[in-house]
Formats: sequence, structure tokens, C-alpha cells
Amino acid sequence: MSAAEDRVAAAYVEACLAELDALKPGNVHRFAPGHRMEVKDFVLSAEASAAPIAAKGALVGTRVRAAVEATLKAVGQNTNLGIILLCAPLAAAAEAPEAALRPALASVLDRLDRADAADVFAAIAAANPGGLGRAPRHDVNAPTRVTLRAAMGEAADRDRIARQYVTAYDDIFSLGLPALETARLRKNEARWSTLAVYLTFLAAIPDTHIVRKFGLGVAEAVRREAADWGGAFAAARDPEDLAEGLLAWDTSLKSRRINPGTSADLTVATLFAANLSAIRGDKCATAILPSRANDA
Repeated sequence: MSAAEDRVAAAYVEACLAELDALKPGNVHRFAPGHRMEVKDFVLSAEASAAPIAAKGALVGTRVRAAVEATLKAVGQNTNLGIILLCAPLAAAAEAPEAALRPALASVLDRLDRADAADVFAAIAAANPGGLGRAPRHDVNAPTRVTLRAAMGEAADRDRIARQYVTAYDDIFSLGLPALETARLRKNEARWSTLAVYLTFLAAIPDTHIVRKFGLGVAEAVRREAADWGGAFAAARDPEDLAEGLLAWDTSLKSRRINPGTSADLTVATLFAANLSAIRGDKCATAILPSRANDA
């Protein structure tokens, strides 16, 4: 890889690993097992998918398909489809000449075409995410007839990851990055800043991964619980005081097989966007996640 690709790949892996370092109730993390998945599989997935995500000049669809294929080859299961779908356009935007990341990202999204859609549909079908089912229009198992942006627009009301493609990542830039910056100003360890981002998404939006598997009622109940924890986190002088309670909530969610996977994916994308902004020297570079080595 070139030096530029190395930087983007490193920023991506850093974001993926930082997300695993945070105690994210219901999701996979280093503090407790769950959902019959191992943290090491997610580490291998991040490392395997980094080069395709960062491939200079590659189309978004090409990045997504190659990253999914690399992940499946490395770990034999879908561990990071949502992360890949969110991070591939961000990596492409990091190469664009616009002064800031979001305008660059908007340009990338505007250029998405049917070739991107074909590759992304193939990647989604290969990953076979839980709760995918079939869609009456633009089914991933059917021939591609529209651009990727149009296909994501069809799914935007029911899938928060798809929604980012038609809003220029509004959730990342309006919720995730401000939450990260606020948390960083508290000078807590990086894992707590990551948790702040996760709780922000989970409290603001019924997690669409939960909605697909369990319905809106369950997702809304989890959202309300997340709002309570978000308030407790904001009020805590030392977030470590919340660890025992967060682990109990984590156990409760996992015992019911509830995984807020969309909120976790949005968290990774937020960390990746912050890292890319810092690389580019953008205004929001103050949100950059510090090196994990600093927490040792």
C-alpha cells in the first residue's frame, strides 16, 4: 500500500479496535463475551478488511465487496458488514480535494452508480446479515436496476446505515462527532469517550438492528434505557463508577439476544471520521481518538 493508504487503513483499524475496547452494553466488547462471537474475530476482521477499505482510487462498491470477501475469508462469518458499508464512502472521501470531510463525502455519495450497487448487493448477499429477508424493490438477490444511492434511499426509513447514504451521514456529523468531542473534553480514557458516542446513538434512535430482529417496541424500550444511562454517564464524576451497572445491563441484553449492532457500527464510523478529519487537518480534528497506547 502507498503511504496514504497506510494512513487510512491505520485510521480504520484504530477505530475498529477502539470500539471493541469500550464497554458497550449488548454489543461485542473486551469486557464480557456474548452472541457466540469472539473479540478476536472482530480484530481479525478489521485487519483483513483494512486494505480493501483504504484502496486508493477504488469505487465504493469495489471497496465494500472486497472488504466483505476478505472478512469472510479471515473469519468465516459476517462480523462487520455495517462497519464496511459506513466506512467505505468515508475512506473514498478522504482522497477527495474538498476542504472538509463532509463535503468530500457528499461528492462521493453523489457519484455512486449502478456498478457500486451491484458490488454492494453482492457483498450483502454474501455476508447474509441476520434479519435481512427479502425486499419488494431492489432486493440484494435480484439484478441491480438502480444506483446505490437510490437503493439506499429505498431502505433509509427502515435502516439507519442506509439512511447515512442519503443524508451525507447526518447522524455521524450531528450526533456522533459532537458527542465524541464533548466526551473528549472531559479527558476520560478513550474507552469512555467511545461509550459516550455509543450511548448517544442508542438513546437518540431506536436501533434498527434490534427493530429488524425484535420489533420497534423492544428497540424503543432499549432506547429509553440507553437515555437513562446516557444521563447517568453525563452526571458521573468518574465513569468507572458505572461499570458494574453497565455490565449488568450488558448481561441482561445478551441474555435476551438483543444486540444494538447499528449503534455500534455508527460508533465505529464516528471514530473513523474523526481520525480521517485529523489526517486531513479538518476543523473537527479535535475529535480525534487518541492512540490506544496512551491508555496503557
